[in-house]
Amino acid sequence: MGLTNAQLREHLDAVAAEDAVVAAAVERCGYPEERIRPTGYRTLLRTIVGQQVSVAAAASVWNKLEAELGEEMHPHELLARDFDALRACGLSRQKQGYARSLCELVASGELQFDSLPEDDEEAIAELTRIKGIGRWSAEIYLLFAEGRQDIWPAGDLAVQEAVGRLLELPARPSEKETRTLGDKWRPYRGAMAIFTWHTYNNAAL
Repeated sequence: MGLTNAQLREHLDAVAAEDAVVAAAVERCGYPEERIRPTGYRTLLRTIVGQQVSVAAAASVWNKLEAELGEEMHPHELLARDFDALRACGLSRQKQGYARSLCELVASGELQFDSLPEDDEEAIAELTRIKGIGRWSAEIYLLFAEGRQDIWPAGDLAVQEAVGRLLELPARPSEKETRTLGDKWRPYRGAMAIFTWHTYNNAAL
């Protein structure tokens, strides 16, 4: 499961003890709330459904898929449906391709969510074999569903923006710069990522 409130506090306190800037930010903004998602393929299927659409639109498609495939949404159920059936649920041709890629890897046993590699980079490489799942989506899964404590989604614009503000940089750092800047927060970059989202819309920062 994802990082709990207690773990977030513990990890951020550990970072703050070594970094006065983070300590001051935690003092001003408080601790973030936990963000926990279920482990397993359904969470990544939901990620695919939610790509480039509003939260409301994604929820509508998900509800239609659940009604069509059954609450468990077994991979073989989706694979058994034709284009028109999935289109009626709101899945575009492209997203159907992504969803089928995910379901095929799971149904064949090639991708097993209960035994992803312990090494974060190897786990990201496994997840990005799925069409439509890039590094960011893989990192978010590993952070929110598995609670891996050192995941650092440096490609996230809100993370970049918040890091820029936190460190009082003249401009938003690039993904590469954000990745480098985050090195000093190892091995608790996961808690720091969740903290940056917490501060992103916080006027105190």
